[in-house]
Amino acid sequence: MKRLTTMVVLVAALTLLAAAGGSARSTAPAKTSAARATSLTVWVGWSARELSEFKKVVAEYDAKNADVTVKVVGGINDDKITAALRSGNGPDVVSSFTSSNVGLYCSSGGWIDLAPYISKSKIDMNQFPESTRYYTQYDGKRCALPLLADVYGFYYNKALFKKAGLTAPPKTFAELTAYAKKLTIRKGDGSLDVVGFDPVFGFYQNGIGGYQPLVGAKYFDPSGKSAISRDPGWKTLLNWQRGLIDYYGYDKLVKWQTGAGDEFSASHAFERGKLAMMMDGEWRVAFLAAEHPELKYGTAPMPVGLRSQYGSGYINGTIIGIPKAGENRDEAWKLVKYLTTSNHALASFSNGIRNVPSTVSSTKSKELKPDANFATFGKLFVNPKSSTIPITAIGADHLQTFQDFIAKWQAGKVKDLQGGLVEVDKQIDAKLKQAGGGGNSVP
Repeated sequence: MKRLTTMVVLVAALTLLAAAGGSARSTAPAKTSAARATSLTVWVGWSARELSEFKKVVAEYDAKNADVTVKVVGGINDDKITAALRSGNGPDVVSSFTSSNVGLYCSSGGWIDLAPYISKSKIDMNQFPESTRYYTQYDGKRCALPLLADVYGFYYNKALFKKAGLTAPPKTFAELTAYAKKLTIRKGDGSLDVVGFDPVFGFYQNGIGGYQPLVGAKYFDPSGKSAISRDPGWKTLLNWQRGLIDYYGYDKLVKWQTGAGDEFSASHAFERGKLAMMMDGEWRVAFLAAEHPELKYGTAPMPVGLRSQYGSGYINGTIIGIPKAGENRDEAWKLVKYLTTSNHALASFSNGIRNVPSTVSSTKSKELKPDANFATFGKLFVNPKSSTIPITAIGADHLQTFQDFIAKWQAGKVKDLQGGLVEVDKQIDAKLKQAGGGGNSVP
């Protein structure tokens, strides 16, 4: 599971990595023989139940390949990845939940260029949707491949809909606002009991990246300059957001959130019927099945601010690559290729953790367990208008800069929206200049 609102920026550390490249171990791949299996170590971010599911997929590969022995280490975050890359003592294969950091891994040389391996293996990159091809490379260098994907869509409580006389999910921001007001229940003292839809950024999976496809906005112009203040889509989004917040009262929403329940627990507000509608990732399907199988709910594309964007959504995902320090690159590549292109492996892992399989063909695999609510996210994943956040030389720092401004905006502390967005552009451009690069437009 990924969190859209919390991303680690590793620019300084990886700059040092690039300068300290001489400390890495030999780049020559190790030769193996049938008499002695090659030991591969794989670092991943998954833990607990999800880690056990990944280990099952790897164990199947291990059993079919006598020339390798694979060890999986879970609970690895980007700080640990960067520390290992700097010391030259990394694993053979590494994955990260933070696809926005691919620009740092590629540009620093921390993860090797996979192009020669892709070419030799004749991998058709068109089997991956455009957004995933985008967030696994930076500036023409492909140092990663996608390993399952997260897709953001719309969840709604069918029981609460029926009680309110609503029969179908909303498709526009205007409809979402009307539905939210109809579904909201206040207590006698005016405080919030059931919230129709909470638009506060920073609450659960609400983040700027998740909303961008819904208004078709751009982060950067063709020259690489921040274009947030010049794209009307952002103003459409932020004015809609503030309008709904003002209906509730910002302070009342914040107070309600204190009792909304932890996002990754059975006390989650949507799971308890205290939140009627929400944006969330596909993994929530698995949580609901495990924690509240009695809940009657539906999934759909998120409502949009631009009608032509309906059916699109935000895409993010786990990335996987081969670190510079790895000694067994040929064997590491074989494992990476299997995990990222085998329909069987992708379907099996998807069934286990309910993330979206990351090739077009695997989304249609007969091995996928049927689930109408989960199937929604497979359709969003292959929609050509779905998109991800830009990959930049500053990782996700441009996003953090924007969200810092939004935190003030949604609390009613900003009176001049346009002026504030202009300042956001200036701050992002200054950070990009310092890092020696510009922003990339998302396809």
